[in-house]
Amino acid sequence: MAIGQGLRQVQKQQLKLLPQQIQLMKLLQIPTANLEERIKEEIEENPALEMGAEEEQGEDADLNHQEALDEYGLTDAPDAEGPADSLADAEPDSLYEYGNADSADWDPDDDVPDYQVRDMHYGGGNDEDNGPIPIKVEGNLHDLLVDQLGLLELDDRQRKVAEQIVGSIDEDGYLRREVASIVDDLAFRQNVQTSDAEVEQLLGQIQRSFDPAGVGARHLQECLLLQLQRRQTEGHQVDLALQAVRDYFEEFTKKHYEKIQRGLGIDEDTLREVMHQLIRLNPKPGGVVAPINKAETYVIPDFFIENINGKLELSLNNMNAPELRISSDYRDMLREYERGTKKNKQQRDAVMFIKQKIDAAKWFIDIIKQRHETLYNSMWAIMMHQQEFFLTGDETSLRPMILKDIAEITGLDISTISRVANSKFVQTEFGTYRLKFFFSESLSTDSGEEVSTREVKKILSDMVAAEDKHKPLSDDQLTDMLKEKGYNIARRTVAKYREQLNVPVARLRKQL
Repeated sequence: MAIGQGLRQVQKQQLKLLPQQIQLMKLLQIPTANLEERIKEEIEENPALEMGAEEEQGEDADLNHQEALDEYGLTDAPDAEGPADSLADAEPDSLYEYGNADSADWDPDDDVPDYQVRDMHYGGGNDEDNGPIPIKVEGNLHDLLVDQLGLLELDDRQRKVAEQIVGSIDEDGYLRREVASIVDDLAFRQNVQTSDAEVEQLLGQIQRSFDPAGVGARHLQECLLLQLQRRQTEGHQVDLALQAVRDYFEEFTKKHYEKIQRGLGIDEDTLREVMHQLIRLNPKPGGVVAPINKAETYVIPDFFIENINGKLELSLNNMNAPELRISSDYRDMLREYERGTKKNKQQRDAVMFIKQKIDAAKWFIDIIKQRHETLYNSMWAIMMHQQEFFLTGDETSLRPMILKDIAEITGLDISTISRVANSKFVQTEFGTYRLKFFFSESLSTDSGEEVSTREVKKILSDMVAAEDKHKPLSDDQLTDMLKEKGYNIARRTVAKYREQLNVPVARLRKQL
């Protein structure tokens, strides 16, 4: 039986994000250090957008944050204005209205909002502070090793082999490629014929004479041996240290000092001297000159929190956010086309193109403004929630806080708060912290009080720091000590927190 075709109407709900919403979500994730680069990319793509300040007219509306203060039982607000009227009842994003925006309704004479408010609300700071941030030039291990190749007496073919070896050394200073692989690379990629023995011979020269000592090693044991051998040629007495690394390396890594002492036939004082020589060696020789990730080395804070006579002031770092405006040339072109009485197809297409570019520029400026407001509102809620910490710097005063807590206060989605906290830093008088540092789960004490797991980790860290390094505390002992302080916590949880703090087990913390 044939089934006939027909039409039917189906009604269903569907959630779709506008391109502008997607763009805002992406901008929220970008840290301040990379924001300027993203803005320059947009300027290159859109000729209607350019750097420069618009003439400001009118007064900026004061942002009332009394409801946010009431959330924490506070009566006075910091001098820096807080987020919009009520963080929890904030108006919906103006971005949601862009879906129905008609470019024809836009008046080129309208004032474009300036997203960089110059007062303390957005923490623009002094004008002299808005200059470019100097970046220190890092050294390069590969260039250093190539320069030292000139000290070796090599013919052209040998130099190519040596350059291949140097090029295979990673930033830690290790040669982690097999010698046979280097021989194959030279044969297939550079048409240079060599042998394993020749590569080994040239590698030996690099290991013995190149700086830093230990470079070119294939594993940690060889790296330590190379450094000790270099010290031996310089006249240092390291015979026992060499024997310890050569014959008892596994015992050394596991800190089985008794086995090393018996194997070497030495007393405890001599063993202590040997261990002192070994711990002074560099396990990553390339780290002395290798370029380090600037994102990890040079932290540019996204927020600043100051304690002014017991009141907290929050400001945004706008140093890497240049002011934006609509191109006056594009405005003038649009006016000229609009004034024309006769318009052919080419002129109409030109008008449409100009309007599209101006709309895109206006959207981007508004998105940057919304990024600033979202970041400020979120950080304000975090500051209020962790006010005691920002006033005292005591990590044990941190309150339990999860993404949901800040989302409920600000009226934003949890995913938005997660994007705000990602790769962002806040500078305080006690140091610079990742925003994720302030988020932690809660833990109940014997009295029923909810405390932050960060507080427990801080106490655990203090216990380990104060322990007798000759008899370090085991996980069971740490658990008992925490229970004595009222923290009902299991031993496996203590072990988990210890690992998160990068604290090794008791045996590996033992010192002579």
